[in-house]
Amino acid sequence: MAHETILILDLGSQYTQLIARRVRELDVFSEIVRYDISADELRRRAPKGIILSGGPASVYEHQSPRVDGRLFELGVPVLGICYGLQSMIEHFGGRVEPADAREYGRAVCRVDSESPLFAGLPAESVVWMSHGDRVTAVEGTFRSIATTESTPFAAAAHTERPLYGVQFHPEVVHSEHGKQVIANFVRGICGCSGDWAMASFVDEAVASIRTQVGAEGHVVCGLSGGVDSSVTALLVDRAVGERLTCIFVDNGVLRQGEVEEVEAAFRPLFGERLRVVRAGDAFLERLAGVEDPEEKRKRIGHQFIEVFKEAAATIEGAHYLAQGTLYPDVIESVSAFGGPTATIKSHHNVGGLPEELGFELVEPLRQLFKDEVRALARELGLAEVLLERQPFPGPGLAIRILGEVTPERLAILRPADKIVRDEIKGAGLHRSIWQYFCTLLPIRTVGVMGDQRTYENVCVVRAVTSQDGMTADWARIDPELLARISNRIINEVRGINRVCYDISSKPPATIEWE
Repeated sequence: MAHETILILDLGSQYTQLIARRVRELDVFSEIVRYDISADELRRRAPKGIILSGGPASVYEHQSPRVDGRLFELGVPVLGICYGLQSMIEHFGGRVEPADAREYGRAVCRVDSESPLFAGLPAESVVWMSHGDRVTAVEGTFRSIATTESTPFAAAAHTERPLYGVQFHPEVVHSEHGKQVIANFVRGICGCSGDWAMASFVDEAVASIRTQVGAEGHVVCGLSGGVDSSVTALLVDRAVGERLTCIFVDNGVLRQGEVEEVEAAFRPLFGERLRVVRAGDAFLERLAGVEDPEEKRKRIGHQFIEVFKEAAATIEGAHYLAQGTLYPDVIESVSAFGGPTATIKSHHNVGGLPEELGFELVEPLRQLFKDEVRALARELGLAEVLLERQPFPGPGLAIRILGEVTPERLAILRPADKIVRDEIKGAGLHRSIWQYFCTLLPIRTVGVMGDQRTYENVCVVRAVTSQDGMTADWARIDPELLARISNRIINEVRGINRVCYDISSKPPATIEWE
């Protein structure tokens, strides 16, 4: 089924993914494409609208990115954001120059409420600016439809065509009515009705899998128990039934009770088609003496491939590998720019399995963002215990133990981490906090327990709020709850005498410590 589509031309902004997410939140399908896509290809794809993202370049620089100017002749509504606005204005003969002072952060914006782009908005509101250049003059067919104290063209519109641009970033939460601006463009100006829904996606995904695999193909799915791989398994099961086999690898660095939890959730559904491979000893042998976090990742990844390959070889006729690749993974692999939106890395949630294993990949989630996968999980009836499962890194507890990973240190971290998870859930905060866990530090400190001096380990409690993990803020947890967590860990976990709470945001810190 062909959906109404908004195409987003990526000109290098760190917020490009946010633009796509905001459009999807309106039940309209969006797709990010390279900025240099041709107007002929755009015409062939027949989008309902086009959005030009922001970017770090200056339009007056010789090698700055340029869109195919013919796209403005297609009759398709266009919205330029930041650099996208400047690119549009420059194409039509306007002038863009360095601003007297870089404008970054909140600004009060006054808008022309008669413009369809600002329908329903108050005359003044706060917007988020992030630019060093500004439009200083426009060609006669453009006019200003918004201003700030230092920006005479905070937004502009063509007087004859459905071409609009804003200097601010409506896609970020700091712009008070940013979502409404995007809705006005997508629903109002582009005329999208909103036909992108998870219920219809299920039927389309199942049909697509059946077409790809055929009537006899057998599929192997690397099941981790996370939402992505779980939803992938459920979709493939609907499509091919008994011709699906799931492989769950116990790598020895999983959380307390995790193997039992995943097996209890999927054994009733898959029966003998769920194969649990207990390979913890082999993984820990490979990690012996290793302290560098990247080396840990590499060794875990290589060992996982060996274990998975050996297990998959026992499945007769298996030619397809199902993976939970998400849309941000795809975006990062094709971006034309460096920076936050273009970091190429191993994405697959089954451990980065290489295609040279001989499988054809089945990736039913490659068009979805993380929040959409959770919505799809609810549509499929995924068990609540798995639906609410917080993101968990592929290397597992190996990167939550700073320094060498040993059975003894795992035995200390696992119960401490379980206490954190139980207390957060018991307080009803598990739905509002993105991730919450414990990290074991490679230091010991002096303490006093039972009138005796102790010299034991330090653990750090980490809890963050986020929408997608790209940025995160530390969770403001009630001090009484933190006190209870600390008391329980120190009293119940032998080997820890000090508990700290991490109050770092991302950026500049990352969510994980390694």
